[in-house]
Amino acid sequence: MSSSHSSRLTRRGLVLGMASLTLTAACGNGVGNNNATMIDARVNATLNEMYTSYPNTIQIAERASGMLVMPLVTEAGFVLGGAYGRGALRINGATVDYYSAVKGSAGFQAGAQQYAHVLFFMTDAALEEFRRSSGWAAGADLEYVVKEQGDSIAADSNTLRSPILAAVFGQAGLRVGATLEGTKYTRIIP
Repeated sequence: MSSSHSSRLTRRGLVLGMASLTLTAACGNGVGNNNATMIDARVNATLNEMYTSYPNTIQIAERASGMLVMPLVTEAGFVLGGAYGRGALRINGATVDYYSAVKGSAGFQAGAQQYAHVLFFMTDAALEEFRRSSGWAAGADLEYVVKEQGDSIAADSNTLRSPILAAVFGQAGLRVGATLEGTKYTRIIP
């Protein structure tokens, strides 16, 4: 095998390798796809459903500094479980970032469910802390305004003082008692 033939194969392999790497990168970077448009459409539909089904959330949304809307989270488990969903952070009605929600769990559990949820950031400080974090995790201190089988909790003055409020609704499936505790939210590029 000659030296020029060997280098031609190497150059050809390098060019083909770079071309495939570029195509692979382009597929995942959001260029030429409609992931953001699809997420925004689902967020709009989720907000419309929430406002119609739970009118108490309108007042909460009007007072919130921002809202993280997760239109569809799928949670499943058999001893070990997990959940995943994608959504958008809205400030003054406009999408500013996209996020994924991931949750893992262990213990006695079986079944699957899908649900939507909205986090209302009631203070600028809570919103800023969420946006600055590289991976924010929901804790047990969340105050729920819609939870379980769609029970609606009034938005009284005590509730509205909480830095972060949560609405979990639209549950479908065999698992009961959706909770956001332990869910980790990470900024994504759709």
